[in-house]
Amino acid sequence: MPTALTYSLHKIKDSVNFGFSPQDYSRFKFGDDAVSKSFGINLADGFIQEYLKLNPINKQIVVISSPYSFIPTATFAMKNYFVFHLNRWLAEHGFPVVQEAKVHRTVTYKEDYGELDAEQRINLISNDSFQIDKEFLVGKTLIFLDDIRITGSHERMILKMVDEYQLQNDIHMLYFAELVNNAIHPNIENHLNYFDVKSVFDLEDIIESGNFSINTRIVKYILNTNAESFLIFLNNQTDQFINLLYNMALGNSYHTIEAYANNLNLIKKQLNVNNYKLA
Repeated sequence: MPTALTYSLHKIKDSVNFGFSPQDYSRFKFGDDAVSKSFGINLADGFIQEYLKLNPINKQIVVISSPYSFIPTATFAMKNYFVFHLNRWLAEHGFPVVQEAKVHRTVTYKEDYGELDAEQRINLISNDSFQIDKEFLVGKTLIFLDDIRITGSHERMILKMVDEYQLQNDIHMLYFAELVNNAIHPNIENHLNYFDVKSVFDLEDIIESGNFSINTRIVKYILNTNAESFLIFLNNQTDQFINLLYNMALGNSYHTIEAYANNLNLIKKQLNVNNYKLA
């Protein structure tokens, strides 16, 4: 299996002091683009200062965000600002600016990944398959970007794809944070994910902040809410957000997941009512 160089900005050694704000991390995971900007810039700056200045990459760099189907992950928003900041440094130093590629994934699942232990994670994700444009990557240095490394199961799936495609590229795995203490249970990820989000109503501040970027986590969380809370939440949202939520859910085939069917029907009814009012 191919090897890769790993860089993480924050090393999680205990379950209290993370080196970053758990509140910010939670908001980032649910679409706070202002935090995505901060995280992306900080990660790029750390990678530049701690690696690139000492080991300049002369080849064309391709940055690849964590795999997704239709709805981007939270990492995608962080990736944008990572690329912007990295490009400024590359341009100033005469290197080619970044290109981007996408890892396509084929399976979507309802389970909350952050709750699972290492074995459960690999069992869940091993049903997935990743695809990438091999020809586009020839002769380039690849940077696979993700927000956090807990057990390395996602990384193993990426490297499995690299092996299957027989990619010969130099590879870097970059993370905003990495769990480096094996004594801490992997569900520490869920502690971080939900640190600032205890109910669907906690999302309203993020959605209305003016710095909102939709992602898979917030869509799944909303669709998994009990019907009573969901209807109250839905009635507080703008038509623009309701349409966005519905379009994203369909794009990720969430209408084929039984657990989401009821709330998606409620969205559909709400949209029909709103369209009737407009007519």
